Amino acid sequence: MQKICCNWQMKDLLLTAILTMGMLTITAAPKRSKTVRLKVIETSDVHGHFFPWDFMEGRPIDGTLSRANTYIRKQRENYGDRLLLIDNGDILQGQPCVYWSNYVMPENENLAARVVNYMQYDAETVGNHDVEPGHQVYDKWIREVRCPLLGANIVKEGTKNGPARHENIYPGLKPYSVHVRDGVKICIIGMLTPAIPQWLNRQVWKGMEFEEMTQCARKWVKYVKEHEQPDLIFGLFHSGLNGGIHTADYDEDATEAVAQQVPGFDIIFFGHDHQVHNQWVTNCEGQQVLCIDPSCYVKNVAEADIELTYEHGKMTNKKISGKIVNVRDEAVDHEMTNYFESDIRQVKQYVSQPVGRFKHAVHTRDSFFGNSAFTDLLHSLQLQISKAEVSMAAPLAFNVTIPEGEVTMADMFKLYRFENLMFVLRMTGAEIRRHLEMSYNMWVNTMTIPDDHALLLNDDAKDDQQRTGFRNYTFNFDSAAGIDYEVDLTKPDGQKVRILRMSDGQPFDEKRWYKVVMSSYRANGGGELLTRGAGIPADSLEARVLYHTERDLRHYLTEEIRRQGTIDPQPGHNWRFVPEELVRPALERDRKKLFGK
Repeated sequence: MQKICCNWQMKDLLLTAILTMGMLTITAAPKRSKTVRLKVIETSDVHGHFFPWDFMEGRPIDGTLSRANTYIRKQRENYGDRLLLIDNGDILQGQPCVYWSNYVMPENENLAARVVNYMQYDAETVGNHDVEPGHQVYDKWIREVRCPLLGANIVKEGTKNGPARHENIYPGLKPYSVHVRDGVKICIIGMLTPAIPQWLNRQVWKGMEFEEMTQCARKWVKYVKEHEQPDLIFGLFHSGLNGGIHTADYDEDATEAVAQQVPGFDIIFFGHDHQVHNQWVTNCEGQQVLCIDPSCYVKNVAEADIELTYEHGKMTNKKISGKIVNVRDEAVDHEMTNYFESDIRQVKQYVSQPVGRFKHAVHTRDSFFGNSAFTDLLHSLQLQISKAEVSMAAPLAFNVTIPEGEVTMADMFKLYRFENLMFVLRMTGAEIRRHLEMSYNMWVNTMTIPDDHALLLNDDAKDDQQRTGFRNYTFNFDSAAGIDYEVDLTKPDGQKVRILRMSDGQPFDEKRWYKVVMSSYRANGGGELLTRGAGIPADSLEARVLYHTERDLRHYLTEEIRRQGTIDPQPGHNWRFVPEELVRPALERDRKKLFGK
């Protein structure tokens, strides 16, 4: 009996264990529904603003990646690997720290790459100012950045507009990146504005071609859907919302066009236009696409919050929201600045090197109202260095001062902000006049009554870093030296400029050929002043080049100031706005409107 009871007890125990295991199996079965929350943070147009120090002005600054990283760390604490951090390019030009890394200490790992790697970015696109430093800089930078560098429309020479093939993409770049977060598959397609050949000389981008963005996006969205089957598709575009250069072949700022015409994108993170955007665009299939841009210099970051609901493994609901987060006043990430302490110290030493002396202060603000010591200093240096007959130059900053006294390397970045080369072109007198006509068409108003503005202003552009209260981009406001001329604000566009003579007293002849010095940006068609303005076909510009420098214009300006030692910058008084009795009070009103009392 005892043996029989034991057997029954063992059977009871076995049955209980089986039932318990069954219950556990039922309890452990996967849930039918699942909700995933993701966050994406974008920086764009950083322009070397890594650290909380302005190396040009020699003072602390707000924003910068060192403050943004404090905010990003907080978000990582909440989201872990469900956070994606992405950058939208234009990181290799701007503050002197990137110039120092690109050209002064090129044998070291590129500082921009080290910062991106330190902050653990997940993906980055190439900006136009990342191409500008040339192959020696950006090919090395591409190798050193550890996250995917994206450029779906940056293809090898000879493969433009070909099929969607990875092997056609410029070496080291990828057309898209793939990220899996909590089971969610995300593809990010990166693109660059295709206007590069209109801004940079061919040698800088040799071996590359740049595809129009809408057609390129269409083929890569199709490819990604077929080969990756992602849950989400993002764009990461170094191209503004709309506007910019429009040609028969491409638009400079094509983000809105892509969002409207290429179904498949959930979010397009973009930049390049240095403006804040956070808006929804309806595509051709009636779907809403979030288009978001944080502007420049890391004053803000763009942020997208995503909530996805799955039922039985199938996505049933998608919620996306976007916001612009102000990081100007975040605390500095001292762990980050301590990590880069040696670099910061070396850059401060570099920019403090003396170059020469100025007898007078110069101010960029004066450049908008007529002859100015600031712009005319650029003109005189360009003419002295190049031995050209006419100089073209525009103000590249809105309100910068180089004080009298000792001039340092930091001041040279105020005098000339970009790494453009110096070019000398052949132009006829008529082309010079038409070039200036287009410049002043963008710069000044046609006055009909005394109360009119003298300048073409736009209150909505006050916070636009490239227009700063003007209707058009101020870096296209070319004036000239070497010729004497008047700009009549009562005349219609195209008839404002009257060239009186060469500044040495010789007659000016519209039919004669002249040697004209300008930046590489302008010489390659930037601003369309040579093409649409002067009327020189774009494919003829290269044949017009008589000479160009091997190094950047700032380098030669620095060497010339060193050679002269002491500079007495004065307005050239070779041109003026007329009629003075009408224009002078209007200019004073506009000066107060732009800069206050």
